[in-house]
Amino acid sequence: MSRSKVYIASAGLVPIGDQWGKSIVDLAVEASRGALGKGRRKPDQLIVGNMFSAIGASQEHMGALVASSLGLTGTPAYKVEAACASGGSAFNVGYNLVKSGAIDSALVVGVEKMRDLEPEEVSQALAMAESAEYTQFVGATFAALNGLLARYYMEQENVSRDELSSIPVLDHANAVTAAHAQFRRAITPEVVSRSAMIADPLRLFDCAPVGDGAAAVLLTNDRVVGSKDKLAEVLGGKIATNEFSVYERDDMLDFKSTREAFKGALAQAGVAPKKLSLLEVHDAFSVVGALSLEAMGFSKRGQGSKDAKDGKYSKGSELPINTFGGLKARGHPVGATGMYQIAEAYLQLTDQAGSNQVEGARFAATQNIGGVDTTSAVHVFGRAA
Repeated sequence: MSRSKVYIASAGLVPIGDQWGKSIVDLAVEASRGALGKGRRKPDQLIVGNMFSAIGASQEHMGALVASSLGLTGTPAYKVEAACASGGSAFNVGYNLVKSGAIDSALVVGVEKMRDLEPEEVSQALAMAESAEYTQFVGATFAALNGLLARYYMEQENVSRDELSSIPVLDHANAVTAAHAQFRRAITPEVVSRSAMIADPLRLFDCAPVGDGAAAVLLTNDRVVGSKDKLAEVLGGKIATNEFSVYERDDMLDFKSTREAFKGALAQAGVAPKKLSLLEVHDAFSVVGALSLEAMGFSKRGQGSKDAKDGKYSKGSELPINTFGGLKARGHPVGATGMYQIAEAYLQLTDQAGSNQVEGARFAATQNIGGVDTTSAVHVFGRAA
């Protein structure tokens, strides 16, 4: 099979929040219809990214259900799961299928319904990203694991409380003008440091919120694309994995899967890191955002939060991150998060980002994590030429 150029032709986004009146299927359909628009060709495949529909919505068989609800009966459809990296992983499947020439188009939608669960049920569902036999068995929540990582990071790298707060503060500043963001209010480091303790030293505003949402894109190749107006090209994409649990690793502060996926995606794209115009980082917790920036080489070890505090990643800088608010303020409906990042990169590269537009954006990258850097899906995008 010949390899094709792959493009994002369109995107659909559902505002993240408490979607009490909508089911998980309603959310997926709304985002998908936004991506399909009017008069677009029927996709050759439908791929759903989702982490815990069985727990959050008592529903599996999501691929066929969403296809049927969209009037796409007969279209091959299935779900991809990789914990919080489900969205990015689903996209990677669609990208590789279209690039290989096996299909000409794919609709990829990420969706999660979280707010119908009680807080302890959400915690149990998120814990499934870790080992049932070990970490779940002893009652270690996902927040607790990241709290241990944050404490170790602060002590080993001499990171202050205000420095750790810097990425959440940046996220909230960017989310103020983002229509689909869950929390559109700026905050200060003091707000972060005085918020409720979740898992020492992580406080409420160090942690991504719980919300419902869905985001979708339509992928096409150069055989059927037609006009290249309002297209973003997918230049590369890689997935890598790490030792499963953070305590198994030789160096807990080395996000190896992110480093390898980022390196591989850039090599496939033929784009140097310094050429990136923006970066969407998976900052489910403030410490994860900092360690991700270090793994990708934009900050030296121990400097991720400090660089963010100094403005290195703010809007208007050489490399703005989380341009619509990141996981902390845009929101983190886990199985959909990777698709929100990708849809946002598409909006930036097609000058449809409104008040959040990065001027002259030419290349973008997205990083979507499952577990504590257990799985990392990185994709690189460029303006269609």
